[in-house]
Amino acid sequence: MVLSKTASESDVSIHSTFASRYVRNSLPRFNMLENSIPKEAAYQIINDELMLDGNPRLNLASFVTTWMEPECDKLMMASINKNYVDMDEYPVTTELQNRCVNMIAHLFNAPLEDSEAAVGVGTVGSSEAIMLSGLAFKRKWQNNRKAQGKPYDKPNIVTGANVQVCWEKFARYFEVELKEVKLSEGYYVMDPVKAVEMVDENTICVAAILGSTLNGEFEDVKLLNDLLLEKNKQTGWDTPIHVDAASGGFIAPFLYPELEWDFRLPLVKSINVSGHKYGLVYAGIGWVIWRSKEDLPEELSFHINYLGADQPTFTLNFSKGSSQVIAQYYQLIRLGMEGYRNVMENCHENAMVLKQGLEKTGRFNIVSKDHGVPLVAFSLKDNKRHNEFEVAEMLRRFGWIVPAYTMPADAQHVTVMRVVIREDFSRTLAERLVLDITKVLHELDSLPSKLAVAVQQNGKNGTVVKKTEMETQREVATYWKKFVLDRKTIKNKIC
Repeated sequence: MVLSKTASESDVSIHSTFASRYVRNSLPRFNMLENSIPKEAAYQIINDELMLDGNPRLNLASFVTTWMEPECDKLMMASINKNYVDMDEYPVTTELQNRCVNMIAHLFNAPLEDSEAAVGVGTVGSSEAIMLSGLAFKRKWQNNRKAQGKPYDKPNIVTGANVQVCWEKFARYFEVELKEVKLSEGYYVMDPVKAVEMVDENTICVAAILGSTLNGEFEDVKLLNDLLLEKNKQTGWDTPIHVDAASGGFIAPFLYPELEWDFRLPLVKSINVSGHKYGLVYAGIGWVIWRSKEDLPEELSFHINYLGADQPTFTLNFSKGSSQVIAQYYQLIRLGMEGYRNVMENCHENAMVLKQGLEKTGRFNIVSKDHGVPLVAFSLKDNKRHNEFEVAEMLRRFGWIVPAYTMPADAQHVTVMRVVIREDFSRTLAERLVLDITKVLHELDSLPSKLAVAVQQNGKNGTVVKKTEMETQREVATYWKKFVLDRKTIKNKIC
């Protein structure tokens, strides 16, 4: 969600060329019309404006699914008018959600008996899933502290500085301190050793990421589990682990089945995953699975009956469409283990094609790992004259949306570009992207630097002081970060 804002006072109307066949007057931009307009005009006005959006298939910044089979599209449209929360009115939809929860729980090796139902819920993406799992950890920790007669007003979570912003939202919204393990150049994920050192009696959980947003790397959950088991044994604490598998939860079971990161590890108590990422469903669906009923405090569940039957619910949202749940079930039964494995292997192979193409240019350092989410993160070997932000900006001329960003603390001086390889990103597109990047580099080589960074500056006594390379890199990164934000602000005002 983006906070609402208006354009300038001089730009208060909407004009559409082709809609003028049906309506000649312009529409107010921020107020409702007094009268109705023809449906054809409404469609055309909106369609014309949406033409200015980027092409989702070429949006290489996003992990979110941008293509599904037509049969699934039909199912989604047929169920778009079903309210997911009306369980008694739509019992089959509820059943499909429960099937998804159990399938995903078994995929994550939940310790379930043959007839035992898994504990989990569908959510609006991983953000809600993280909020719910965080609340469960906080409440369980508080209950234990109360039972021991100890203070329970200063909970904290230990995680890496590479976490997605939804963790910061959880910490701020629900008054939990976020203790972050800082990064360092060349090591862009949480260090398990440092993380365990930061754990104290107020730590409600340690959050590990299976697929960092920055470079796709999997954090070492197995090592974290082993170190934390030892610390718990020494201290008498019972600090658990949550795995944020938003990106990697539908990858690891198929590409790296022997990797221990899930409920095979005893301290992993809950896992979230985004169905709308590598779960291969359009945006709007996530899942959170708990190890057992004991890990989800009963008092967090609500039981309502005003829709016709007793309904236990544990969500931050209430009414929402059923389409994404049905789409997730479609993908799980349509693809099966074989289909998901084929998709993930193909994504990985295309990532390697892109990586090798970039390496052949001789201009980039590859920041991502071969083992992890199929993406390629890279930075220029030499960004003194032109940097990653300029490359990203010029690539938009070819339709490509490739993000450039600076790393979190303490690696802010490192700037990276990232290409996420989704199912709809083919080998042909990977090769085309390399060609376009090469064109951009050649053009930039012929241009003077847009940023005249002062490598030297006058000292107090008129002496010349030379800046270090890291200081220069930080200046460049700060300048271009501000430049990109300013461009976005101007674009928003225009639109």
